[in-house]
Order: sequence, then structure tokens, then C-alpha cells
Amino acid sequence: MKPLAPKYDHHQVEQGKYQFWLKQGFFNAGDLSKKPFTIVIPPPNVTGKLHLGHTWDTTLQDIIARRKRMQGYDMLYLSGMDHAGIATQAKVDQLLREQGKSRYTMTREEYLKVAWAWKEEYATLIRSQWEAIGLSLDYSRERFTLDEGLSQAVLEVFIQLYNKGYIYRGERIINWDIEAKTALSNIEIEHIEIEGALYHITYPFVDGNGGLTVATTRPETMFGDVALMVHPEDERFFHLHGKHVYIPTTNVAIPIITDAFVDREFGTGIVKVTPAHDPNDFEVGKRHHLEMPLCMNEDGTMNERAFQYTGMDRFACRKQVVSDLQALGLLVKIETIRHAVGHSERTGVIVEPRLSKQWFVKMEELAKQAITQHEVSFIPERFQKTFQNWMESIEDWCISRQLWWGHRIPVWYRDEEIYVGKEAPQGEGWRQDEDVLDTWFSSALWPFSTLGWPEHTQDFERYYPTDVLVTGYDIIFFWVARMIFQAIEFTQKSPFHECFIHGLIRDAQGKKMSKSLGNGVDPIDVIRQYGADSLRYFITTNSAPGLDLRYEVEKVESSWNFINKLWNIARFVLLHLDDSVDETALPTQGLLFPERYILAQMNQTIQEANVFFDRYDFTEAAKVIYSFTWNEFASWYIEMAKLRSQDPTTKQVLKLVLLNMIKLLHPFMPFVTEEIYQNIKGEESSICISAWPTIYTGDFTDATKHNWFFELIKKIRTIRNDYNVPMSKPLPYVIASTNSNVQTFIQENRDIFDKFTHPEHITFVSTIPSDSMSIILDMTECTIQIPLGSLVDLESEKTRLLKELARLEAEIERSKALLQNPKFMEKAPLEKRQVEEQKYQDYLTLYHQTKQRIEVMSS
Repeated sequence: MKPLAPKYDHHQVEQGKYQFWLKQGFFNAGDLSKKPFTIVIPPPNVTGKLHLGHTWDTTLQDIIARRKRMQGYDMLYLSGMDHAGIATQAKVDQLLREQGKSRYTMTREEYLKVAWAWKEEYATLIRSQWEAIGLSLDYSRERFTLDEGLSQAVLEVFIQLYNKGYIYRGERIINWDIEAKTALSNIEIEHIEIEGALYHITYPFVDGNGGLTVATTRPETMFGDVALMVHPEDERFFHLHGKHVYIPTTNVAIPIITDAFVDREFGTGIVKVTPAHDPNDFEVGKRHHLEMPLCMNEDGTMNERAFQYTGMDRFACRKQVVSDLQALGLLVKIETIRHAVGHSERTGVIVEPRLSKQWFVKMEELAKQAITQHEVSFIPERFQKTFQNWMESIEDWCISRQLWWGHRIPVWYRDEEIYVGKEAPQGEGWRQDEDVLDTWFSSALWPFSTLGWPEHTQDFERYYPTDVLVTGYDIIFFWVARMIFQAIEFTQKSPFHECFIHGLIRDAQGKKMSKSLGNGVDPIDVIRQYGADSLRYFITTNSAPGLDLRYEVEKVESSWNFINKLWNIARFVLLHLDDSVDETALPTQGLLFPERYILAQMNQTIQEANVFFDRYDFTEAAKVIYSFTWNEFASWYIEMAKLRSQDPTTKQVLKLVLLNMIKLLHPFMPFVTEEIYQNIKGEESSICISAWPTIYTGDFTDATKHNWFFELIKKIRTIRNDYNVPMSKPLPYVIASTNSNVQTFIQENRDIFDKFTHPEHITFVSTIPSDSMSIILDMTECTIQIPLGSLVDLESEKTRLLKELARLEAEIERSKALLQNPKFMEKAPLEKRQVEEQKYQDYLTLYHQTKQRIEVMSS
């Protein structure tokens, strides 16, 4: 046993510990004598370094993993990363541009070499961040969504779904990223409200003067129009059915058709039909057997259907078209609007709805299975409804992406023939589909593909289904839902028993953190300044399950202060211990009150903390442990123990309680608790694999009956503080009680009472005399009297209090006048009004307290 350093230094404490844990293999699963518990890490994208959201997510997982390991489980916390198709390709493309290169001048193989080099660089960076955070991951089982085993699982799933008729190839409107030149699924789109315009354009009649006015936000798509459309029962347009108009600026004639889809009350009641560039128009086109021509290229430039605008960027075309329409007298008006426009989540460009031939997964049957057969418990429970609502309204999933980085679609073509399989078919002339699969297609298999599926490996049999998934509510649709329906389809089991959902991290003002706002925080910067333990403790104890978290540096500092307090507590205890102290030999009977009290509080803390840990409510678990550490152990027991610091039993209790306290805190702050533990148990030991605290057997129930004793001490110390009486000054106390046990108990613990209250003398009586000016404190078990004359010079104090009363009266009148001023109440910001209202209430409280003191002195 060795003492701790005089000052807590997180740099020194955290140095080398992670390497020690890895070297000892503490994080590796595989002890078949224990019951398994499995968590798979939501694999971070190899697009760059981890952010605070990753830190929160993974630290929550690590809290569960470390506790389960200490509880005696064969804990598998499986590590891995996601290739993140479009996101990583966007980063690699940017890197090539910075080097003056382009993937369009490279072969697929050349490009993939660059992408794999990128992956290795950022995988190494991510592992270093996992180390800094202290994640107890099993690296011996680390997986990557493009590794050989997972690739085989992806191929198996694609082929099985195709053979069942769940995968098909067809032309549909998809979201198109013009920068990455790939299809996107609906949930890869971020809808951002921007300022736009509604352009009211006249389509001239082919057979005469005039025309019909149509409002659109995308005039450049009119070159893909195939009709104008009105409601069949709209009397205003009966005479126009079957007539034709020209697409403005062209001599292309299109018919006026009718369809009940048109909302007669919206706008002019006339809409343009552009089947290749609008999902609703696509359905109209199918119903009416219309052409579906594209007027735009894959890169967002206009094609030959745009005539003189061919080759122009879509937005440059929009600007020029509007100008030309104005010159031709075909632009009725421009209406400024704000509307939500879809942007690619990965490249940031405005997406283009576009008719395209893609691969899709039929979702109706898979969604039905997921809803009726899944056995996942969502925490908080409300997210069960979020999951179900989305599954009930799910559309077919577009799974093909026009990328090079990803799982190549296992389909080969030869003329009109199609072959689906893991390897190319026999014979000449076959060419493989150029596209890759959506990233989420492979990550949807993560809980079981990482464990060896489709082979029935030992790991798959032992660790699947996994026990809990921890993730943010923002990817319930992206990932959680897909894991559930794929797992049920391919393993006939839910992928995890529980799904613990947390919120998002926001800045101190509640805004979402982003690069564009410049309000992001690098977790490594925080770790350098405050340590991983401080960041972990703050980030996991300041938000209820499912709710967002505000990053406030002051709270990180507060976490550091708590750890520093823990350090000082441990340092005191270690200074009074030696290797001969055996906490396991502590007797369960015959303990004095201080020991019975702290052990009773310790047992209660373990019980309550376990309840909250099991609910994944780590904020409440931390509150319970914090309160015990600071209020019960540090403020009371250690101070009481100083009176008997050489007593063997006191030393045993100090050691036992400290060990249990740091074990309870270990999942939150692994580094500092390991440092303290090793100073107690030796450098080759580890708190990582120590036993989780259990209830200490013994009858300590009577100890909690004497909480009044501490309340009495607190009240006396409050009076001393209120009257500025230092602890060095002894005071006379008169204690009255009809319960003889009160006097007996105080006398038995007189050394404690004297230490905390410093009495001049104590007089025990049955009733408090009423013939002197005094402070009287009423409690359930007793009443205590303190003569005022012993606290203050009565006349001087009365004079001071009268001055204070006058000052408070003036402040109350000032505040009241301000709050009754209509101009202030109308014009002042809500926050300022609330501050003033709080001041008013505080002044009233102080006024009544001061007045009461004066009345006591005057009685």
C-alpha cells in the first residue's frame, strides 16, 4: 500500500493504464465459465476523427460493459468500424482534388488503393481516441464492414433476399446527389429551410392567345414536363380538357390532362407534370402512361431537352430561364418563400429528385415481420412507438449506390441475361454491376455478421443475440430499424434484447453542434485539459435517458473538482492504512455508531445505485454515489474517523467503504479509480476485474434511526454560520427531550458531538426554560436552546439588523415599483423580468428572516 501524490494530476493518473489493461487482456471475452453479456459498438465511420457525440455514445456503452465485467459476466464489448460508403468517398474525392487529381481519371483499382490508405489512417486515429476515452473494447474481435467475413455475410443476404423476390431492379424516382453522382435513400437527406421563390409561369396555348399559369419552385425542370394537369371536377377548366400548351421558350407541345390528385384549392389549381423529376408526378405518369424524359444530366447540368440551355448548371439555367421568361412576358410574378429543401447529408449539395434504374428491397413483408416478431425493449419506452410508426409507413429501400467504395453488387449481366451469385458465372461476356450497396445494407447485419454469421461460429452461438444496443435517437430509422428487420429475417431472433436510446449533444445555448456554426468541441482537447474521467463523468451524468445534453465547460470543471475531492478522500484514507488492514475481516456485530451508520449508508447507496444502473439511468446512479461520497463519507464519517484513526475497526471500515466507493464510480471514471485501487491493492491488481460491490451483511438498521443526531449538528452549525460565530468559540447548549435515549446517545457519542459543535457545556433538561433571550431549535426527538448573548453582542447586532431591515425595505419597494411599471413589463426581455421577480422574492424572504431575528432579540 502506498500513498497517493499530494495533488491530483489527470495526466499522470491516466498515463499508461490503458496499455496495462490491454496487455493483461482484461477486455478480451471468452471465459466460458461465466454467463455472457454482449454489446457491439455502433461502428464509427472511417471519415475522420470522433466527435463528442461518439464520446457520449461509447462512454455509455463502456459504463455498462465495465460494470457487467465486474459483476462476473463474460463481457464482450465488440469493436469495429464502418466503411461509410458515400461519406468516405466524399472525403477521398476531396483529398484527390487537393492533390490535383480526380477519380474520373483513375481506374477503380487505383482509386480503391487511395481509399484503403485513408481507412487505415483514420482507423488508427479512431483507435487512439478510443484509448484516450478509456473504452474497454475487445480488439481481438475487431471488425470492419468491408472485411472478408462481413463481405461474405453481405453477399449471402443479398442473394437470399433476391431469390425470395425481396430485391428487384426498377426505375423509380430517387434522391440524386449531383456531386457524388449517386442515389441516396430518403433518410440520407437533411431537409434544411432556405429562402426560395415560387415562380408563376404562363404556358401559352398552342391554338391561340393566352395560356395557363402554373406556379413552380424549380422552373429549370419544365423541360422535362409532359403535361399540365387539372382536377377532373374543377368546372373552371372543363373547356380545356384535351387542349395543348407549349413548354415556355420552346415549341414543344404538351396536353392538358385531368387527375384527382390535383388539389383544386391550392394555388391556381393547375400543376405541371414532370415524371422524371418529381415522385408524385412519377406516379401520375405511370397512371396515364406518359413519357418520363430526363432534362438534366447526372452532374446537375441541363441535357439536350433544354435546348439553348444545354450544358448549363441547373441553378444557372434557372436564373437564365427566369430572365428569358420575363423578357417574353411569360413570367407573371415571383413570390419569395421559405421552404424545406433536401440536402445530401454527406456532400451538402441540394439533392435532385431523378428517375433512375436502381436496386430496391421490397419492405412490406420485412417490415411486417419486424413489427410483429421483434422482442426489443426500447429505453425510454416511447421510442418503441417511433420505431413502429416508421416501419408501418416504410417505403421500398433503394440499396444501390453509384460509388466505388463499398460492397460491389453481386449481379452480372450478359445481354438480356442476369446472374446473381457470389462469384462470376461461367462463360464469356459477363460484366458485373458497377454499383455498390448502401452502407446501411452491411451495417444492418452488424450484430450477427460480426460474430461470424452466416457460419454458426462459437461466438455467434454464445454471444448472439446481443444484450443491449446503445445509440442516439437520430439513427433509429437509419440503423436500428434495419438491424431489427434483417436480424429477424436471417436469424429468426431480435438482434438485441434492449435498445437504450440517448439524445444529441448541443452547445450551451441548445444549438446543434456543427462545423458551419463553429460550435463543435474536440473531445481530445477536453481530455487534455480536464482528463478523460472528467469528460466521461460529465457527459454521462447530465441528461436523462432519451434527452439531449448541453455541453457546458463549467460542468466539466465541476466533474474535475469532484474527482479531486475523491482523490483527497482516498489520500486521507491511505495515509491511515497499512498492508496489515484486512477489510474482509471486519466484524458484523458490536460496531460503534459511526461504523454502523456509514455501513448502513453504504448498503443503501449500493442498492439504490444498482436500481438506476439497471435502468441505464446513469445520471441518477451518479447522484446517489456522489451524495454518499461527498456528504456521508467525506463530511461525516471521515471527520468522525479522525477521532479514532488508530482504531483497527475504523481502519477496516475506511478501507472497505473506500474500495466500494471507487468500484461504484469505476464505470464512470476508470483511470482515477484504477490509480486509487492499485495504490491500495498493488500495481499488478486491477479494479477492472474486481468484484462489483455487494451489500455488507450485518444489522445496521438502528443506525438510520439516529439521523436526528446529524440534523441536530447541522442546525447548530447553521446557527453558528448565520451569526458568524467561529467553531473555535465554545457555546452553551441546553437540550430538552422527554426521550431518555437522546441524552444517552449524545453522551455515548460525545466526542463526535463536541468535534462538530464545540460546546462550552451541555445542560440536559426535560423542558426548555422560557425566561431568557435565545435561539430555540425544535426537532422531533429533542429541542435545543442557545442563549443569544452567547452568539452576539445583543445591542450591536440589533442595531445592525435594523439597518439591514431598512435596506431590504428599500430594495423591496424599488423592485415592486419596477414590476408594477407597465413599460418595464411590456418592453423588458422575459429573462430580465424573471431575474427581477426572483430578486423581489429573495428580498422578501431575507426581510422576514431579519424581522424574526429582531423580534427574538426584543422579546
